Amino acid sequence: MAWPRTRTLAHWWRLCLGLFSIVVWLVPCVNLQPAENINYNLVHSWADKLGMELFHLGDFITRRKEVQESFKEAKVVSRNGASIVDSMAKEIEMMMDLKVSAVRRIMDTAENTALSHQNDLADKMFSYYNAKEMLEPGDPFPPIPTPAPDMDKDIGEPLIYVQPKVVVLEKRPEFHNTPVNFSVSSVHVPVNVFDRAPDVIKAIQWSENLDQIFRDNYKNDPTLSWQFFGSSTGFMRQFPASKWNKDVPVDLYDCRLRSWYMEAATSPKDIVILMDGSGSMLGQRLDIAKHVVNTILDTLGTNDFVNIFTFAKEVSPVVSCFEDLLIQANLDNIRELKEGIESFKPKSIANYTAALTFAFELLEDTKSSSRGAQCNQAIMVIGDGAPENNRAVFELHNWRDPPYKPVRVFTYLIGKEVANWDDIRWMACENQGYYVHLSDTAEVREMVLNYIPVMARPLVLGRHDHPVIWSQVYADIEDTKLSDYLWEIKQCEEQKADVLEYWQVQDRMLEPSEMHRREYRRMKETWNQPVDSNVYQFMTTVSMPIYDRRENATRIANILGVAGTDVPINDIKKLLSPFMLGVNGYAFIVTNNGYILFHPDFRPIFQGYILKPSYNSVDMIEVELLDDDKGARDFNPVLLTIRDSIINQSTGSKWMLVKNHFDEMKRVIRIKRQYYWTAIKKTPFTLVISYPEQYGVSRMDIRTEQEIHRVNIKGTNIRSFFDGKRWKIHPDWLFCKHSNRTFKTPEIELLYFLERMSEPGWRWPGSRSAMPPEHAAAMFSNNSSTGRYPSINEKESYYCDRQLMQALVFDARVTGWFSNKTSWHSKDEKGTSASSPIAVLMGLLPRNEFKQRFGVTLAFLATHSGLTRWHEFHSNGLEDTRIGEAFSQNNTRAIDEIWYKRAVDQHFVREESFVYSVPFDAGESKSEILVTASHAIFHNEGGKAAPAAVVGFQFQHSALYKLFHNITGNACAMDDKDCYILDNNGYVVISTRVHETGRFFGEVNGAIMKRLLEENVYKRVIVYDYQAVCFKSKNDNNASSMLLSPFIHVLRLGKWLLHTALWYIVQLMQWAPGVSAHFADMHGDLNGTEPRPPPEHHERNGHGNGKKKNDDTWLRYLTLHRTRLKTCDMQRELYTLFNEKDNVVYNMTAHACERPFVVLPIPNSNLILLVIDQLCPRDASLILTVNPQTIDYHLPVNDSLACFKQANEFNRVRPQSCISRHANESAIKLCGKGCAVYANLGLLLLCHILSRWL
Repeated sequence: MAWPRTRTLAHWWRLCLGLFSIVVWLVPCVNLQPAENINYNLVHSWADKLGMELFHLGDFITRRKEVQESFKEAKVVSRNGASIVDSMAKEIEMMMDLKVSAVRRIMDTAENTALSHQNDLADKMFSYYNAKEMLEPGDPFPPIPTPAPDMDKDIGEPLIYVQPKVVVLEKRPEFHNTPVNFSVSSVHVPVNVFDRAPDVIKAIQWSENLDQIFRDNYKNDPTLSWQFFGSSTGFMRQFPASKWNKDVPVDLYDCRLRSWYMEAATSPKDIVILMDGSGSMLGQRLDIAKHVVNTILDTLGTNDFVNIFTFAKEVSPVVSCFEDLLIQANLDNIRELKEGIESFKPKSIANYTAALTFAFELLEDTKSSSRGAQCNQAIMVIGDGAPENNRAVFELHNWRDPPYKPVRVFTYLIGKEVANWDDIRWMACENQGYYVHLSDTAEVREMVLNYIPVMARPLVLGRHDHPVIWSQVYADIEDTKLSDYLWEIKQCEEQKADVLEYWQVQDRMLEPSEMHRREYRRMKETWNQPVDSNVYQFMTTVSMPIYDRRENATRIANILGVAGTDVPINDIKKLLSPFMLGVNGYAFIVTNNGYILFHPDFRPIFQGYILKPSYNSVDMIEVELLDDDKGARDFNPVLLTIRDSIINQSTGSKWMLVKNHFDEMKRVIRIKRQYYWTAIKKTPFTLVISYPEQYGVSRMDIRTEQEIHRVNIKGTNIRSFFDGKRWKIHPDWLFCKHSNRTFKTPEIELLYFLERMSEPGWRWPGSRSAMPPEHAAAMFSNNSSTGRYPSINEKESYYCDRQLMQALVFDARVTGWFSNKTSWHSKDEKGTSASSPIAVLMGLLPRNEFKQRFGVTLAFLATHSGLTRWHEFHSNGLEDTRIGEAFSQNNTRAIDEIWYKRAVDQHFVREESFVYSVPFDAGESKSEILVTASHAIFHNEGGKAAPAAVVGFQFQHSALYKLFHNITGNACAMDDKDCYILDNNGYVVISTRVHETGRFFGEVNGAIMKRLLEENVYKRVIVYDYQAVCFKSKNDNNASSMLLSPFIHVLRLGKWLLHTALWYIVQLMQWAPGVSAHFADMHGDLNGTEPRPPPEHHERNGHGNGKKKNDDTWLRYLTLHRTRLKTCDMQRELYTLFNEKDNVVYNMTAHACERPFVVLPIPNSNLILLVIDQLCPRDASLILTVNPQTIDYHLPVNDSLACFKQANEFNRVRPQSCISRHANESAIKLCGKGCAVYANLGLLLLCHILSRWL
């Protein structure tokens, strides 16, 4: 029988392997004595042995040669970048046309509906689906307010209570699992709008008729996201109906303040805001004035330009560096202006003549120099009364070409008791503007928004021109003010956590290790800037204005509102065919302002959930970093030329040397990339694609005989290629998508379509997006056999990426063997024997023993078509499943995984090699550390090569350390030697101190890392982060409302009493010293890399003057040190191996303390072995870090980064639509209103009687 002989042979091989292991163990035992120098030849042998064993292990585990052999049937073709970008742009254009068509139908329906219901009476008891009040079945009804007051003091009418409506909601994945109802729409009413006011409730009534067009639109295009109508009265009707998010502390949402509304309702505008700086503007008046300014700023978008000037005896900008110019109203500049107005203090006497003259001259200069918006122009005057009307100024600057007045004037009169109201009102009425009288902060927003219909008058009077507006990227319904609130909460939580921690650990909290742990954790949270996050839904919106078509509407030129629909950024990304761009290829879209709509380096949030202050104002040249060794913000002219071509929507191509960072901005690669760009027609967007020139010029493709329909003809079931559960597809790619059905996972959806492809009559769709109904009706009016949707039948619509699906099925067919449980001995199912003696010995080990010896947990394979397969190496079935599940949850993105990208790049450094990596926080992890190894598989044909797949495996770090120890013996365990294995970016993979694993070596031993730089082992690469966030100390004292007020002294007395009471309490509890010491450390430097040293022990115990010092200072540190978010630039010094062949440094031996180390490459890997003589002194204070450092531009004291950027602003292209004048506008006389005054008849009668008797 053969079985006993096989078993005997296995025992024999096991004995041989045991003897081999003993030899490997004993050879290094002839090691260095402590007094000897480092033996170069011995270290060389260690590196060679380690490299050989790791490579053969990977070779055996991954079966890389068999994988490469599997792809021999494929072919390699050239990648045509110009054709790819053109095809993608057309797909996006078709999709966007579909969205525009839907919005146009909403607009037409709204205008016609409003016209037909113009004579309807407002029903104040009308019941509608209020997004903030509507209920679901089973929800309890809120109690009726009792006792209800007879009259509302503000509006003089009985309070109205209407019971909320009930609606059935269902979670839908296409709306991010938001519960929705597709039968009706819901209405959101801002907190500052009374929904029962006649004009509001009437608009809510007639707009309910829009539900039908909403439903029809969704039926025609099931890919539609939210559809909405934003009314000029303030409410927003949204389809499908959904509840409003109540998690936020305050509902700040007002559709009229959103960019999609503002840009559709008004053409681009240049605005000069003049704020009265006289001494009478104090207290409440100043508060109201600042609120007015902030509200005006909130209404502006990136196509608008603005500046704020205060005027007393002289006219001064609130931000000194913005003098004599208008700045773009992006988030960064708006934030700078708001901070400037916050610190403003009134003084002296206001000179209106000088202020108006300055404003007109600034606007004229802006227009003549072709700067600014070059469309609408306006002056906003905010004050408590003008001494004269300044008619001469207006005649000189604004009345030269009657009846046309190029600059509108809006005036805001502040204060309850003002005398000079007629002159300031005259300014607005005689200059096609609007006048508002404000006496309370509660009415500011509603009154300020009255300027929008005035600016919209030329649009409304034109009637037929409805500009199509595409917004900048934004975060759904979130308000940037929420970022400041969330940051305040975050700081409070940290303070609370510190106090609670001190209660538990007392003085141990001040130990250096604890301080470092706490500091590192918080700094890491600050640097956490995920590219992909589900916290916010980022989108752009297409919108159109809706006009009042009534015959008498021309007297007031009323705008009814804005119609729009959201286009999620992820939906656009799915049209980009990343499969066609290949590994390390990507696409991005640039707006007319040069800002990115999306980009792989777009990092809009930090701390994992807080929006950055200027998250949507990232310029394309701030994310495409040229490898030209220029300083920060010293942009290459070549890049600026390319940017100009892109924003001008030209078509072109160019290659550039760039620096691409990845892996949490801790790794970098220098690479030559090819760029192609073309316009997305009828939009302000330009599409750009890029891929590496080294391996991106060619790609894999299948042959004709391998196409799906030919495989089906042969009788092969393509569904069988996807058997089992050990496979996943890229979750973000669009393989096949059903418009009317949803699936639990992408894999289930794929299997559904594979079944359909095997059925007779399968057709590949011609386009991803359906045509707009009006286009389809014209094209298919001749009863063409081609339906509106490319589908099997008219009831179902779907799309499949034919080329991607063909590649996926091919890859699944040729790699199906990989996930199978193969025979563990000499040959696998493909019949290929192991190639090396070591691999033979590995194959003869029983599975359990193999796992114990080498610690391998899992092998994996990922292909260029987005398919990932794996199989586990544990013997325990339950453990198998858990390992596979953990891997599949975090490693399903195939070519977008970091280990995939690094393996492909490594192929051109050392073709026969694996890339090894450990997590950066591995040393702090309490669980088992896993090492990931990956290797790229290239397919060669006809002199061309293309990456086909990446294979790899994961194994336990402890097994790697044991292997390293077996090879080096006790040499690295002695006190006089330190041994490290570093990866190609300088991170520790192996150290005798496990807690150093994953850390950057420059932070472990900066002196040696510096020497490695000097000797060209590593090369420093500086990467600039132009999306960083810093933290500026915030002064809690607001002078605007407390200046010269007696209440400030009362407040100070109360704070003193509170602090004194707290001081005594804390003294009794004896925890003040610890907290004070900790807060000194915590708030000392939020942007630093190393924590401050702890206080001396004798001070903390009260010896000497330490007790008194702590008693005096603890309260200052206990008080929360608030900071405000601030946009800033940072830089990281990253490192990469100097991959020059035959680098002489690897031939250099150690020489006493002049060169106390030996460094050698580990063959067939991305690793180096470093052995250091620890007896030599070193500078322990020298630390090299990869952590970000703030860039100091050496600006003047009062200048900020926004000032620096403004002085070096980039070109932009203005929107094509500009409607700023109409001949009939001069006939409109409506120009303003004062604050609301309600008469009390009883009081009037009493006054009349008294006047008779007195």
